[in-house]
This record gives sequence, structure tokens and C-alpha cells, in this order.
Amino acid sequence: MEAKTTLVVSLIVLLINILFFLPPPTNAASCSNITAIFAFGDSVFDSGNNNDLPTLVRANHLPYGKDFPGHVPTGRFCNGKLTTDILVSHLGIKNVLPAYLDPKVSDKELLTGVSFASGGSGFDELTVKENGALSIQNQLNYFKQALKRMQKLVGPKKVKNILEKSLFMISAGTNDVSDNFYSLPTRAYLSMSHYHDLLLNRLEAFVNDSYKMGARKIAVAGLPPVGCLPVQMTIYSLLPSLHMFRRICVQHQKLDSQAYNSKLKALISRLHAKHSGLRLVYMDIYKPLMDMINHPSAYGYDRIHKGCCGTGSLEMGPLCNKLESTCANASRYLFWDAVHPTQATNEHLAHNFLRTLLPQLEA
Repeated sequence: MEAKTTLVVSLIVLLINILFFLPPPTNAASCSNITAIFAFGDSVFDSGNNNDLPTLVRANHLPYGKDFPGHVPTGRFCNGKLTTDILVSHLGIKNVLPAYLDPKVSDKELLTGVSFASGGSGFDELTVKENGALSIQNQLNYFKQALKRMQKLVGPKKVKNILEKSLFMISAGTNDVSDNFYSLPTRAYLSMSHYHDLLLNRLEAFVNDSYKMGARKIAVAGLPPVGCLPVQMTIYSLLPSLHMFRRICVQHQKLDSQAYNSKLKALISRLHAKHSGLRLVYMDIYKPLMDMINHPSAYGYDRIHKGCCGTGSLEMGPLCNKLESTCANASRYLFWDAVHPTQATNEHLAHNFLRTLLPQLEA
């Protein structure tokens, strides 16, 4: 009996030692074959490219970055990390996705991806000019420059392999409709439907060009519910309409976003048929954000119609500054300023991407 007891104890000790020295279970995302992310578009993905541009659309000042590691403003239009930062971290690539124009970005850093996005940018050149941002074409030109730097470092063959395993992400169009079509008379001669076609034609050109440069995995973000951005609710609460004096989502703008997203999904289907080996996915921003707006408590939110910065009604960019007060806990807010999501919202969007789109990119 004593011998049996000794044997059982020995087996238990052995099992404990095996379990103790086993490597911890890996997250499914960290096993991904995506080894780099290259981001393009507007402020949703801009991690600091606007910092030295002659534009007012900047976020390189407090209180932006108050919850970022080190509590420093980096140029990200957020209290903390962007969706792209959270994705590269969860995929096990690196901690954050840096801006290409950051002088500290080395040639080696390029091999795992950077952001070329520019706050205030869009598919329409009039939007870009109005905001003093980098156009999508200029962003692609910088990517070409980055390719040369990468090829010089590791050679063309290695770079080709890197691009095949890279995720290209683009988010643009929100500034076009909110800052341009709704606010300026420059496109008044176009219907919204025709304006959508103009934007999607530019997007198609981006996909074609990036495919020629070696991109094989591309995620395209649709429009958010533009009419639910705090700044849009504020503007329309001051205009004679059904929304006057009421902080509610602007219904016709929500419908416009839905119409654009439907056309975008149809375009994605056509481009799949056109390009062999291309995995092109639609990144739905609209539905997740509407779910957060309709069920805020399920996400831990107390405020969904105002941003954390200042009054939360109009502040963004230079208007959201260190002279403005901020909420005590940004994670309880859907929006950081009157346009941009909080880090908490970006985390929800990133996790949704990992759950729904990552399998499609790697199928």
C-alpha cells in the first residue's frame, strides 16, 4: 500500500512539473501568418503622420494620448491606442503601429509595417486640399518609397514574401461626406449616390495600385454611422429640422452611410473576380458602432452622444487641447472627441476584426 501511495505521489509531482514547464497557451491571433500591417486613409489610422504637416488637423498635443503608454501625445486622434495598434499587438507583430513619417522609424521597422494614414484625408482631392492632409495617392507614393528602403535592406525577393503575408488596411470616406459633401458647396452639383460612386472609383484605383505593388490581403473599412458622430448631432441640433434642439443621430446621414456600404460590398465582390490571389474583405464599422450606441451598458459605456474631451459636442483636433477638461474615465465613453472613438471602442472594433475577418484573410 505504501509503495502504491509513493507511486501516486510521484506521478502527481511529475504531472505538476510538466504543467509548470509547459509554454502558456497561445492566443489564436498570435498564430496568424500575418507578419506586417500597412495602414492607409484618414485619422482613424493616423499614428502621427500629420505632426509636421502644415495642417490644423493634428493630435500631437494633450489631452490626446493621455492613456497612451507614457501618457504622451503621439499624433493619434485618441486618448490611447488606435485599432491598428491593438491589431499588431494581438497578432504578435509589435506593440504599436508607428507613423511612416516619424523620423525614428528605421528601415528594419518597415518590415513589420507602418501607417501612412493622414488625419483629414479622403478619397476626394477637394477634401484633402481643404484639410491640408496627405492624399491617398501621396500615401501610396510614400509606400513606394518604403518599398525601396525595404528592398535595399533585405532584397526584392524577401520583400515580395513579406507583402504576401502583410495586411493592408484602408479607412477613408468619412471626411469626404462629413467635411465636404454635407458641409461645403464644392460638391453640391452631385447627388449623394453619384458622390459615393466618385469615392468608390478612387478606392478601386487604390486597390488596383496596391495589388500591383504586391498586396494580397486587403481590409477596407466601410463608413461609420456618420450621423451619430457627436459633431454631426451638434450641427443638426442647431439647424431647423426634426433634429433641432435634440442630440440624436441624424437619420438621413445614417441612411447615406448604409447606401455607401452596400455599394462598397458590391465593389469588393467585383474586385475579387478581377484579381487572382487577392483576399479583399469588408471591415464593417457601421454595425458594431450602432450596436454600441443601441446597447451602451453591454459595453460598459455611460456616454454615447458626447465625447470625453471638453463639452464633447464640437471639440476635435486643435479644439481638443490641454485647456479643455476631460472626463474622469474615457473607457466609459464611446467617443474620445467629437469625432474619434476612445481606445475602449477601438478595442471592441479590433476584437470584432479578429473574430470575423481574420479567418477570411487566412482561409
